[in-house]
Amino acid sequence: MTRAYKVTYKTYFNERLKTVSFHGKVTHPLYVQVTFDRKTMFFKSYYFELFSKPRYLLLAAGKKKSPSIESIIAMENELIEFVINKTIDDFSLDRFKKLYLYYCRDLCDITEDGIRYYLLTFFSDKGMPALATAITDGSKGKILFDIVQDLKLSLKPDLYSKLIDNSFHYASPYIPLYGFIIEQKKWPLLSLTVREWADLKTKMTFEQYIEQKYPKQDPKSLVERIEMWLKSFKG
Repeated sequence: MTRAYKVTYKTYFNERLKTVSFHGKVTHPLYVQVTFDRKTMFFKSYYFELFSKPRYLLLAAGKKKSPSIESIIAMENELIEFVINKTIDDFSLDRFKKLYLYYCRDLCDITEDGIRYYLLTFFSDKGMPALATAITDGSKGKILFDIVQDLKLSLKPDLYSKLIDNSFHYASPYIPLYGFIIEQKKWPLLSLTVREWADLKTKMTFEQYIEQKYPKQDPKSLVERIEMWLKSFKG
């Protein structure tokens, strides 16, 4: 008779490690513990690392606004439950960890460097290397989408249109993805995880957004491109 083992988990603050600053709040790093078949694995919380980044701190009216640790723990638990349910019929700690690392990823975060490199290339090709460097270096730690939006106020309309149109062909899909998510969610939990993207409803809503915001683009082709692009992360 085969014995069935129960999967258990918990998110916890790893007090064995040094404290860190979470947007000015001193805390221990958030970790995940998963146990199965009398074996246990421990690893860093992806969302704690993600939302610790400087761009998730907003200064408004003299006050700091940032994600709460409680909301991060809730996101972490939802993801863990999702992966457990997806792997329960053939569960192993290695398989769990692999799918966790795939489904946790924020699409806006992993496409950001691609659009930053695109901006560097675009403005360098237009004979503005100093501006290219200023934008790419100065955007680190900032919300890159906001910088792209501000460029609309400073660039000639034809140049800005070319910047956006060309990005659909030569850059990562950061601009449409981030634009989509700020219409779907509220600050500060602005992320679009692979787990959310895997939901057909999310893709359909994204296609509707593209049809309205970028009528020149083919929504289905863009979704297919994102799907192909994600395969490189799944392995």
